[in-house]
Amino acid sequence: MKLSRRGFTLIELIIVVFLILIVYSLVFTYFKKNEEKPEVLSPLTLKSSLIDSGQIIGHTTFLCINKCTTCYIRHGINDAFTLYDAKINLKDTIAYTLDASDSISEIEYGRYEDQEICLKLDFYPNGSSTKVILENPDGVYYLPSFFGNPQQVNTIEEAKYLWEENTTLLSNIGDYY
Repeated sequence: MKLSRRGFTLIELIIVVFLILIVYSLVFTYFKKNEEKPEVLSPLTLKSSLIDSGQIIGHTTFLCINKCTTCYIRHGINDAFTLYDAKINLKDTIAYTLDASDSISEIEYGRYEDQEICLKLDFYPNGSSTKVILENPDGVYYLPSFFGNPQQVNTIEEAKYLWEENTTLLSNIGDYY
């Protein structure tokens, strides 16, 4: 008896295509659900969230207006600012710095879009960023420029101590014993 096989029927091909589509949709739905969503920006997660999300490219500037409820990001010095559209928890944040006489002073950044800038951080290609002390209704935070993670402290004086300690660490980094 001679057996001959002509190929697949149209129904068999439709079933195979249907099964492939089901597997494809299940796999990509799973990966889409597991995509990392950007963390809510807060003083403790500000730097790490921006760096981890790939938002920091070369010299990047991050600034906030409207009592730190609206933020913008700019890649490069000559580029335009674009709205940062992830969640932000920086409301009513005040930024401080240490001046030349090591006194704590509130930073006055100026204005953007006719609104007072409440926070401005620069991220540099070498991995450093603006060193700043932040205060909001949730607490006081020290954000170092190079080493270490942002820390929440009880008072601005504690943040000042961390600032000075970090500055001493950086100035003595070339010392070998």
